Amino acid sequence: MRLGRLAYVCLVMLSLGLAAVGSMAVEQYEQPTERQAAAVLPPEMVAGPHHRVQDPVVAYGYMDRFTVESPFGRFEVVGDSALRKLLNELRAIAALQEIKTSKAFADAVVAAALGPLQFAKHLITNPVDTLTGIPKGAYKFMEETTTGVTAKRDPSEDPTAMQLLEVSGQKRAFAFQLGVDVYSSNKVLQKELNSVAWAAAIGKLSVSAALLPVSGTAESVLSGVRWGQTLNEQLKDESATRLRIINQQQLLDMGIPPDLITRYLDHPAFTPRHDTIMVASLARLGSARGRGKFLEGALEADDEVDATFFTNVAQIMRGYHETVAPITALHMVGRLVVAQAGNEAALVPLPIDYCAWTRATERRIQELQAAYQAPGGNIHFEMWLTGTVSLLVRQQLSKRGITVTEEVYKRVEIID
Repeated sequence: MRLGRLAYVCLVMLSLGLAAVGSMAVEQYEQPTERQAAAVLPPEMVAGPHHRVQDPVVAYGYMDRFTVESPFGRFEVVGDSALRKLLNELRAIAALQEIKTSKAFADAVVAAALGPLQFAKHLITNPVDTLTGIPKGAYKFMEETTTGVTAKRDPSEDPTAMQLLEVSGQKRAFAFQLGVDVYSSNKVLQKELNSVAWAAAIGKLSVSAALLPVSGTAESVLSGVRWGQTLNEQLKDESATRLRIINQQQLLDMGIPPDLITRYLDHPAFTPRHDTIMVASLARLGSARGRGKFLEGALEADDEVDATFFTNVAQIMRGYHETVAPITALHMVGRLVVAQAGNEAALVPLPIDYCAWTRATERRIQELQAAYQAPGGNIHFEMWLTGTVSLLVRQQLSKRGITVTEEVYKRVEIID
């Protein structure tokens, strides 16, 4: 997974999140360096039954880049949040593969072979990695045409259409039970989810029966679920088309212009899950002004890394709004978001892994303080990071009257 343009620009403009503290220069600036996984992560994330994070962990801008070896292949992810998500997916893959060794799954394959859909057995035993295991064009037709609220066709008139829709629903149900993202870009996870979804839809494999023989694996995944319950249920129950309709209406209710809504919801970097989390977070900000400006900034996302960055920015703002003080307005200062709060604080949400003190960091902090004008002229910056900062960063920010809060995912709910 590459680092997108937004991440690169943020690196150039802020140089936040350079890797671990290197040797101190005479000017009291820090230099980036690679680190060992054990120095970055808790032991359970370094290695487990289904993975090992390789050394070194590379300093990739303000984010860490991890290479993970597993029985299911080698994976590369950028960011602590992406790593947590991947490790959860690896546990889910193990659970899904164990399901496929069960008698219930074998019976489902036999039942599918006797059914009317001739290719169903092959989609169970050798699924492709599209969203439902069928060619993308066919899936898109079924999901976007027959499930849309304005669709004229009734899918109940076509048994094959009903089967395809059932596969999509079963896949979301398994993803829900295993605590993983049904829209994940993890191709191995997609293939395994597709397989059991087809077995459930065509071979009558129930989710409860499928998970019953899984010895411990599924439970360990379930215990790690951190999703907000409302969003979790919505992502399980609603198709991608329905999610788009719901998100579109919420954005309209916020006063976002229709053309901007369309451009945002059509953006290829954001999955329906990104959209749902982002829109729900922005909606929680009540009457805050400037949410359209934030969405305009989100349109610069190049890829999944960028999309996750913006989604996590929205979640940090929502967390501050709900636990500290209401957010009243959102502003863009260069590439940074500054959220003005009712307590006269100017929140800078930064979903980054590590911040070291460099010349560029100092310069950009100065520019931020000079450029942002708060209502009434009273400005107190608060930086909320999902990661950590060096001691020198904390000292330098304190001198400038800036408060920093680290590892905010432990303080407010942020969905990886």
